[in-house]
Formats: sequence, structure tokens, C-alpha cells
Amino acid sequence: MNDTPDLFDSLPPEPAGAGEPPAPPPAQLVASDDALPLDQYAERAYLAYAMSVVKARALPQVEDGMKPVQRRILFAMNEMRLAPGSKHVKSARVVGDVIGKYHPHGDSSVYDAMVRVAQDFSLRYPLVDGQGNFGSRDGDSAAAMRYTECRLTPIAELLLSEIDRGTVDFRPNYDGAFEEPQLLPARLPFVLLNGASGIAVGMATEIPSHNLREVAAAAIHAIENPTAGVAELLGHIKGPDYPGGGQLISPAADIRQAYETGRGSLKLRARWVIEDLARGQWQLVVNELPPGVSAQKVLFEIETLTNPQPKTGKKSIDADQAQLKALMLAALDRVRDESGKDAPVRLVFEPKSRNQDIAEFANLLLSHTSLETSASINLVMIGLDGRPGQKNLADILHEWGRFRIGTVRRRTDHRLGQVNDRIHILEGRHIVFLNIDEVIRIIRESDEPKSALIARFELSDRQAEDILEIRLRQLARLEGIKIERELSELRTEKSELEALLGDEGKLKRLVIKEIRADATKYGDARRTLVEEAARAGITQTVLDEAVTVIVSEKGWVRCRSGHGVDLANLAFKDGDRLAAAFECRSVDALVALTDGGRALTVAVSTLPDGRGNGSPLASLVELPSGAKIAHVLAGKADRRVLLATSDGYGFLCNLGDMTATKRAGKQFMSVDAGARILAPVLFEAAEGQHLAALSSGGKLLIFTLDQMKALSGGGRGTVIMGLDEGETLAAACVAQSSLTLLCNTRGGKPVETSVAPRDWEPWLGKRARKGKPAPGRSQANGLRGS
Repeated sequence: MNDTPDLFDSLPPEPAGAGEPPAPPPAQLVASDDALPLDQYAERAYLAYAMSVVKARALPQVEDGMKPVQRRILFAMNEMRLAPGSKHVKSARVVGDVIGKYHPHGDSSVYDAMVRVAQDFSLRYPLVDGQGNFGSRDGDSAAAMRYTECRLTPIAELLLSEIDRGTVDFRPNYDGAFEEPQLLPARLPFVLLNGASGIAVGMATEIPSHNLREVAAAAIHAIENPTAGVAELLGHIKGPDYPGGGQLISPAADIRQAYETGRGSLKLRARWVIEDLARGQWQLVVNELPPGVSAQKVLFEIETLTNPQPKTGKKSIDADQAQLKALMLAALDRVRDESGKDAPVRLVFEPKSRNQDIAEFANLLLSHTSLETSASINLVMIGLDGRPGQKNLADILHEWGRFRIGTVRRRTDHRLGQVNDRIHILEGRHIVFLNIDEVIRIIRESDEPKSALIARFELSDRQAEDILEIRLRQLARLEGIKIERELSELRTEKSELEALLGDEGKLKRLVIKEIRADATKYGDARRTLVEEAARAGITQTVLDEAVTVIVSEKGWVRCRSGHGVDLANLAFKDGDRLAAAFECRSVDALVALTDGGRALTVAVSTLPDGRGNGSPLASLVELPSGAKIAHVLAGKADRRVLLATSDGYGFLCNLGDMTATKRAGKQFMSVDAGARILAPVLFEAAEGQHLAALSSGGKLLIFTLDQMKALSGGGRGTVIMGLDEGETLAAACVAQSSLTLLCNTRGGKPVETSVAPRDWEPWLGKRARKGKPAPGRSQANGLRGS
């Protein structure tokens, strides 16, 4: 059991005018007996601030899906009688009313909130009918509030129509001059219909919008089946339904997981049509975009791809940018934005050739622009218990269902009170008509007619007061008939209301009937297509052929076709010469190992050809600041590699273990301070292989290769050879049929000493031993094995 205290348990009830900034610290807390330690006061003050942001600003309520500022805007417009059929009024007038009566914050924050609930590209079901410039999906701001006008939309009736029927509680506003509703009596779960987005303290919310008909069907199912789970409800709700349409391509399992956990990420893409032109030409026209994507954003991304700029600190674009530029220019001829009044979204892409494959063309655009993107789901909201939390789909619909049933019960009880009150009045009037002459006599003769009427006919004070206020024309015979008819109708309604309140089943059936009616009146077709599809990706086919990778001492790299290249006739820049050559295949990878042990990967197929001097290897990778390339390897992914450092540690791995998909590579070797990485050894695994290690002191150790540890994820490795103080590991190699020691004479002349396997006995031992002096009269400084 979790014993961590819940901060919401210790909070006092939310005060009237909640949502305003916390008050400054009282002066009494300074240098007095009631003073608090600074850490305790800071904790309390921050908690008050956090709760203000969480509960009164950033998160919606599960009951009506509104944040406080949105609720206050709609309530103020309703009080101003800005119904759908009324005349539009200036937005500044509404903003002033909201600020002055309910929301004492900046006018820009209120106007921005009102603009958002008026934008049909932001909300699936806008609640404010705006007239004028209310912004665009391209990020254009709305006009100033003195220029725009507004009124409520018809669907706002679902939030406000029952506000004066006793359905919700009211509380005093910030100064006690007016009252505002704590919630709106939502007749549908607007927290799902329009969604919400917000960042609070320590939590955030990202609730997508949904289709009204689907949500209504799911809400009915949840009311009828209180134990219904997410899987059942997803039979009615296919997934989010965004204002801009698009296509939801995530698998059904991913969608279900997001709704079961209340958190996830869904994949969406744009929708398009192919328009045929004259002479066999065609063009791809995008008419629906994923959420959060605008036409201007896509155009900017196309411009960035076709006209790339060098990255920070670089003088020219890198190989990836150049390759992508060539790819886009080879396929795309022209792109233009034809969006306008008749077509909210119309992006036209013209291919280079009419013979181009349509699927490949669309795949290219989806892969490299926001035409395919991800949308997050984070179902965080304030629940019925007043606590913020992450909820799944079933929690949301069940909680809203309980709220709606409670709202209808309160509405019914409120109506019953009105009916009883009216019946009480009419019963008093009915007595008047039955005894009209006596009533008139009492009124004419009595000094206190009210008391006399009460005493004579056993009336209540309210009935007597009403009788005394009746006009003479209301005493006509026709009025008596009307009273009897109205009494009969009210008594029938009273029995129906009492039966409704006494039967939970009837109450639920009424709620379901109203939900179906609202879905029929306001429902519309789904906009976002839910159809699973594979994520777009460009797979380039590389011709598998023999190549030779050539690396110079100054770090220039190039690639020549074929094996057996005459290395002696290769040309290099002045002062440069051959460092290494690798015979491999064009589908293999080149790995550059930095002095800090980071492995950087370059595809051999992307290396410059051998007609020139090549390119600096540092320009093909993202070299960490201050790092230098120590060694280069190239070959098949299954080639074995021996990696060692001068402090005597090393391990085995495959060359494929060192490759990385990112240009920045990955940290692969752990190199201690003062140590250096020895030249890596590429070899083919075989039986009977040995590892030979040579120290800087001239000692040689040979042991079987199976004593070495293999680390596919990299690391520091194990001790290869024991070293004396001040001694380092000079070289290591893998040998099977021969071992060659590389030496220098006193005159500096290179000398090679070969040792056959039959002569290895003196130096054979266990891993991590110190070894024995190497053979030969000159001190060895290198090894080569085969």
C-alpha cells in the first residue's frame, strides 16, 4: 500500500472566486510569534499556486469539458442574450463583461480563449459564432477584439439550455457582486467532443476531439452498462475525429492501448486526391491535413528540403542534405498553396514526370514532411471528486454519465418544486371562485383581510397574499375554467415527476432519450478516416558490388569499384598518404571510432567515388566537440573485431554491433583517462585462434581467444594482459597460423620476426598474465597475425 500523503486530501475547500492568484503573504508572518520557517511557507505558497493552476486554469472538468475561463465566457454571453438567432455584438463588449464580472485577468487571455472556441479548425464543434477575422490554420492571429463580433453557436445550447433550471450550483464571483456557475449542465460529454489542451504544474493534458454521434452512442452504452470497459466502448468510438479530417493510420491495438491507459501516441497522415490533367499529366492535391499541421508549415519544409542551409558550424551542406535535396528535386517539379474561401486546404504537388509512380511520389512527401505526423493523447482532467488525474475512456464516460443523471434528477426536482408551488397558488385561487361572494365581503368589511381570509378558509400566507393581488378581470368565469384545467395538468405532471424521481430506471431512460435526440439534432458525419496503414518510409535500393574503401592519414575517404586496387598508384593531396584500405561490399558500413570511444557510422554506398581525393570523413559524421577520429573500419556486419586500449583492457564484438542509425553515432568503448584506443583488428572467426598481446616493455603473451569476453553493446571489457607500473599495452592481434613481430633496429630500420605456432610455447599462458620477453634482438613495437 502506498503511504505517500495525497496533497489534495490536505487542501481546504475551494473558496469563492477560486481561480484567482493567491494572496500575498500576510504581514503578521514576519518577525512574530506566528512566523513560519521559510521552507514551510514556500511549500505552502507553491502548493497554493500549483492548485490554482491545476484546478482553476489549465485542466478541464470531466462534467462539462470546460476550463474556468471558457465557462465564464459562455455564461457571460448567455447572460447577454447572445443566442444563435440574435445579432452579433463586438467581441470587446463580451470580453469586458467577462473581465468585469467573473474573470479579473488580462483582456488578451480572455479574448484568446474566446477566439479558440470560435475557430472551426481548432474545435470540432465551435461554441462561439465569430464574425470577422478569427485567425487561420496557418497560424495567423485574430483581428483585435474591437473589430470582431460574436454570438453563441446552436450547439452551445447543449451546455447552457438548463443553466436556470436548478441543475448546477452557483457561487459568488471574485468580489461577491454576482454569481457564476461552478459547472455548466452539459447534455453531452464535451470533454471528448471538443477535447482540450493545457499545461499545469507537474501535469499536462492533450485530449483529442471526437465525433458527436459516436460519443453519444458510447455514452448511452455506458449508462446502460455501468460495468462496460474500454473494449466495449470502442465498439462505438472508432478513435479521435479531428476538425481538419486526415487519416488515422495507427493499428487498432495502439488505439485501444491509448484509450485503456489514458496516454499514447497515434499516427496520422493527410488525405489527398489525384487530379488528371491534359496529355496524361497529373497532380497530387492534399485537401485534409493532420492536427497541428498547416499548409505554410508543409511549404516551409519543402523549401528546407529543396534549398537546404549548412548546419551550425559547417561551411557546406552535409551528404545527407545533398542526397535528400537531389531526391526531392528529381521527383517534385512544383508545389503551390491554392487554399482559399472555397477550399480551406488545397496543396498542389506536381511531379517531374507523368510516368512517375503515384504511390512512390506520395510516399516521398509523407516521409519527409508533416503530411504524416504523430498526435499525442493524454487524458488528464479534473474528475467528479475534484481531483486531477489521468483517466481512461471508460472512466470518463461513466463519470459523465453519473453527472448527467444527477443533473437530470436536480432538474426534475427543481421542476417538481415549481409545480408544487404553482399548484399551491392555484388551489388558493380555486377557493376564491368557489366562495367568491364571501371572499369579496371579507375583503370589504375586514380591517385585516389577509388574516381574516387565512382564518376563514385555512389558507397559507402565500395563498392569501396572492388572492389579495388578483385583478378583478381575473375573477371571470372563464378564468375559473382555466384554473381547473391548469390544476389538472399540473397534478398529472406532478405524479409523473414524482414517479420519475422514485424510479432510477425511468430516470436513465429519460437521459438516454435526450442524448439520442441531441445526437440526431447536432450529429454529423466523421471527418477523420480510421484506416490502418504502414508508416511512410523511403527505402533506397543499393547495388551490391565489390568496392574498396580508401582512407588517408589526414582523414580523407573515398570508394573505388572492385577489389585488388593498385594502392601504389593512388594519388593523394600534398603531404597526405594512404592510411588504410578495406575490401568490402557497397552494402556494408564504415565505422569511425573516435579517441573517446564513440562509434560513428557512414554507409559505404554514400562515400564519394575514387575519381578525386574524396571527402573529409569528419564532414560525413557529427563529430563530438573536441573529439578526433582515431581509427576507421569497414566490412560486413558479421566480421569479428578485437578492440583494446593501452591500459590493457579489451573485448570482442561484431562490426555490426558498432553501427548506429544516427549521424551522431553511439558511445561504444569506455576509455579511461590517459589511455588510448589501439588499432582495431578485423578477423574471421575460426577454430584454434589465439590472441597475442605485446607490452611497451617488450613482453609477449599468447592465449586462446575463447578466454576473451564478447560485448555486443560495447563497454570497457576485461584485462588482456597484466602490466607493470609505467607499462602500457602496445599492440594486440588475432593469430592462428602465424605471428609476426614488428621491430625497429637501433638505426631505425624496420625488421620483422616471424614466430610459427610450434614455437609459441614459451609465451602461452592465461589471460591477464604479464607474459615473457618477446623473441629477437630488437625490441618489438607491433604485432601482425594471420
